[in-house]
Amino acid sequence: MPVKETRTSKKSLMQRIRRELVVNRYNFLLLAPVLLYYILFHYWPMYGAQIAFRDYSPAKGILSSPWVGFQYFQQFFTSYYFGRLIVNTVKLSVFNLLWGFPAPVLLALLLNEVTHQGFKRVVQTITYLPHFISLVVICGIILDFTKLDGVVNQLIALFGGEPISFMLSPQWFRTVYISTSIWQEIGWGSIIYLSTISSIPQDLYEAAEMDGAGRILQTIHITLPGITPTITVLLILRVGRLMSLGYEKVLLLYNESTYETADIISTYVYRRGILNAEYSFSAAVGLFNSVINLFLVVAVNYISGKVSENSLW
Repeated sequence: MPVKETRTSKKSLMQRIRRELVVNRYNFLLLAPVLLYYILFHYWPMYGAQIAFRDYSPAKGILSSPWVGFQYFQQFFTSYYFGRLIVNTVKLSVFNLLWGFPAPVLLALLLNEVTHQGFKRVVQTITYLPHFISLVVICGIILDFTKLDGVVNQLIALFGGEPISFMLSPQWFRTVYISTSIWQEIGWGSIIYLSTISSIPQDLYEAAEMDGAGRILQTIHITLPGITPTITVLLILRVGRLMSLGYEKVLLLYNESTYETADIISTYVYRRGILNAEYSFSAAVGLFNSVINLFLVVAVNYISGKVSENSLW
């Protein structure tokens, strides 16, 4: 009897799946390219993660390369650069999060208070523009502006200061990186918050105004609570990429004299994996980085769900 019930339940399940595929065939057809993208570029490459546990040789292939277990992980954990890479990555990521994440929220709140539409559009255009400029061009501009005879040092000299070699000084690298990152992304990041603010019912503002609440109180008690779920979700996603700081900009700005504060896990993986062709070692470091990011996402999502009841899952 239990066997019959199991077969019947399996048959009914397959019938339901078949019926759903027929009824929603066009929806599944639209979804197919997205699923294909994630399968090909996000799930299938996981097969290559085993390189981190093998002495990989391109000539032998993945399966024929000898298994070495955690050898490369131990090599990374005991290396001279391990502590420096972790500290630099965490500091650059955390400082970028602390200064860069609130900036679009603040800009969105300020733009929401602007009543002159022409001025508002000009500000939005100016702040959005850096996001669409190529990163190579952006880094070229940064290097030109911060060199000894650049615009920044000319302004410093104008006020009686001494020129600074910004991109040759380790202590200035984080300041330049974070400030220019805010300049690049503040406008683009504010779009989501502005759209969320526009969806808040105007009745709430009218009721608050009738109760005598000014613009500041309306922002504190209506606007901020209205965009809190969006802030929470974006913060969780941002924290999930905390250890995967984009290496492209660092790679274009840093040099050997700034390795002390600029060298991060991603750039180290690039040098060891691509330039030195140490594929297994770089795969082990990259896998370690991904595991840390996964832990951060789960932890922050759990804390957010307990504290604010807003979470991804």
